[in-house]
Amino acid sequence: MHADMENLKDKTAKGLMWGAINNGTMQVLNLLIGIIILRQITPEDTGLVGLLAIFTAIAGNLQSSGFSTALINEKQPTAQQYNSVFWFNILMGGLLYVILFCSAPLIAWFFHQPRLINLSRFIFLSFFISSFGISTNAYMVKNMMNREITIVNLTALVISGSVAILMAINDMAYWSLAWQQVVNSTVLIIGRFYYVKWKPSINFTFDYIRQTFSFSMKILVTMIVNTVNQNMLTVIFGRLFRDARVVGNFFQAYKWDSMAFQTVGGMVGQVAQPVLVSVRDEKDREQQVFRKMLRFTSFLSFPALFGLALVAREFILCTIGWKWIECVPLLQILCISGAFMPVYTLYQNLIISHGRSDINMWLNIGQIALQLGVILAFYQQGITTMVMAYTTFNILWLLMWMIFAKRIIGLRILDTAKDMLPFVLCGGVVMLITYYSTRMIANIYLLLTVRVVMAAALYYGVMRLLNVVILRECLQYIFKKK
Repeated sequence: MHADMENLKDKTAKGLMWGAINNGTMQVLNLLIGIIILRQITPEDTGLVGLLAIFTAIAGNLQSSGFSTALINEKQPTAQQYNSVFWFNILMGGLLYVILFCSAPLIAWFFHQPRLINLSRFIFLSFFISSFGISTNAYMVKNMMNREITIVNLTALVISGSVAILMAINDMAYWSLAWQQVVNSTVLIIGRFYYVKWKPSINFTFDYIRQTFSFSMKILVTMIVNTVNQNMLTVIFGRLFRDARVVGNFFQAYKWDSMAFQTVGGMVGQVAQPVLVSVRDEKDREQQVFRKMLRFTSFLSFPALFGLALVAREFILCTIGWKWIECVPLLQILCISGAFMPVYTLYQNLIISHGRSDINMWLNIGQIALQLGVILAFYQQGITTMVMAYTTFNILWLLMWMIFAKRIIGLRILDTAKDMLPFVLCGGVVMLITYYSTRMIANIYLLLTVRVVMAAALYYGVMRLLNVVILRECLQYIFKKK
């Protein structure tokens, strides 16, 4: 038993380390590639591709249908199960591509953009190509091949980004963004097949699809609801505020907040489900593993997002300029709830690991419905007040996930509060000390640098002073690897 625990601990540590490298590097590269491309193309070019985002996102959800999650949730998936999902996804991907190919003229008519006919038919190829790699991706996640996932993702991003940059420089306009998506999907498929031992064969049956249909459909509904919610907020805000500048400021703030919490959440989410599945039959051990992951998530998430709130003004001015100054207070507010988003990711993986995709679905639907209610109730008070209410609600809704976690694994809300609150308080106090100690610095570049360095040093010092176990174990793992 002790050897098993050490093996799981080492696998989890490796997964988190490579998850950090994967998500952190991907965000930085995405930012750099995006800046280079956007300097070469027009907002109209970006808008044309953006109009198709909701179609490709929902098509991608339908194509996967949640069966990849079902595979990861199996204790030991068989080759036949991987084959079943592989061929089902290809059939779904091909069918959806034919439907969207035929729908291209209708999409172009709806948006009054004839150019969308050929553009959409080409971009939609990316999710059909992706259907060949859903089973292999599930295999890599299930077997915690996080190093290989990182290598494949970064290779795909660098190659597709390079192609897009070259095309943009040569005045290929919106086609550069279209080719970026298709090339990225293709390289991902090649990379996954290179590393994965399992290879598809005709040894399959759709019995597994029927057996996991209910579970997978609830995952699918959750994915589609979240996809629609993420893309429809633009429409809702545009309708309510009728001021493109106000809406633009909100979504610029939302983008930076999302990039920050997704970096932490993606790192944790990459290992959470397979790890929790491996211990779900041992209640005490499962609680210990979950609480340790919760402490690690809190250890990273709260200082990172509170820190972004601290330097929001300097960060925005140094990167995208004064014209975006009005998004600063919105970003600062969103960062408060953003700090809790990786914790949401952890709870979602816990509930899914127990096969309760129904709970996951209804909690997400409930959250989205109430979010819209909060927006409608507070928008007349102005966007700042509305965002404050939106943020407060998202923090409080975490209690619902805690309640269901208690029902499933018996984890008390008080225990989870004990795991999270020390990092919330330490992160908050460190940022306040840093803010008041540096507010006299006038130069924004110097202020940004000093605040980042001082906050990081103070937080590290407090963690060392308090002899925090998570920090000590992270350092031991890093130096052991060296």
